[in-house]
Amino acid sequence: MTRRAFVTGGTGFVGANLVRSLLKNGYSVKALARNNSCLDNLQGLDIEIVESDLKDPDLDEKMRGCEVLFHVAARYSLWQKDKKAVYRDNVLGTRNILEAARKAGIERTVYTSSVAAIGVENPGTIADENYQSPVEKLIGNYKKSKFYAEREAVKAIELGQDIVIVNPSTPIGPWDIKPTPTGDIILRFLRRQMPVYVNTGLNFIDVRDVAIGHILALEKGKTGDRYILGNENLTLKALLDRLAKITGIPAPQRTIPLWVPLTVAAIDEYVLTPLGKKPSLPFDGVRMSGQKMYYDASKAVRELGLPQSCTTVALQDAVNWFAEKKSIFQPTCSRLN
Repeated sequence: MTRRAFVTGGTGFVGANLVRSLLKNGYSVKALARNNSCLDNLQGLDIEIVESDLKDPDLDEKMRGCEVLFHVAARYSLWQKDKKAVYRDNVLGTRNILEAARKAGIERTVYTSSVAAIGVENPGTIADENYQSPVEKLIGNYKKSKFYAEREAVKAIELGQDIVIVNPSTPIGPWDIKPTPTGDIILRFLRRQMPVYVNTGLNFIDVRDVAIGHILALEKGKTGDRYILGNENLTLKALLDRLAKITGIPAPQRTIPLWVPLTVAAIDEYVLTPLGKKPSLPFDGVRMSGQKMYYDASKAVRELGLPQSCTTVALQDAVNWFAEKKSIFQPTCSRLN
């Protein structure tokens, strides 16, 4: 019998890849989408779209008939002006969707957290699922909101719900429609708008492996456990060098001291924004770049069988997708009827 999955965040980067992976693996999909959501990432897919949001008091009724839930939706913003919305959607939204899942009789849930909720260990140390940064040391409202949202999942587990937690690192690949901060780096590189770079580092993974990791977590994960969905730790310079080989565009050769973008971001957010100017750099985003955010995904590889596809191929596919969608110049969005 075909299992029916309810997916939040299906219009986004990870969610769109998850929906495709679910369909390939024989699941039927009901996807939650806000009334004003861009639905381009779901065009042409044989799924049911439910127009509602995480605040809907009747969300449990919309889940009826589904056996499993993938709660992928989250508000990603590093801007100070979005603080209230970030906490509302990520924390209260998670609380509401998990309560709705309980009422709807959902058998098992995969909650999409983030390595942002885990935090960063001491410099030179690679964090795994056993590490947890004190919440006060997490940089910015987004990371803190993901920490508190994960606590909502833990509370629901303690009350008897069957929930597995996954913590993706930095996905790259196709369907990055918004785009994500990493997608924005790729786009700025393609536009030749990166003359310099910051000495930082991230853990990267093919977004399609993240999608498969969600399904593996559903099928093999232990209730209450968290699994880092990641692959390769790379400096930003190494990523830019790979982009240069893929595209033929020269990579930047000069680093920039962190205090320079910090100053620009501080002026943007705390001086220009109150005056009605559009900011260009989020202060918290620059602060994050002062840390190398490296992670160890060996638990997910060992226990779930998480794929470790070539991140260079994923980067190539991201470049191709942006080019095909003409997002480099003019992003477009359409609605389904």
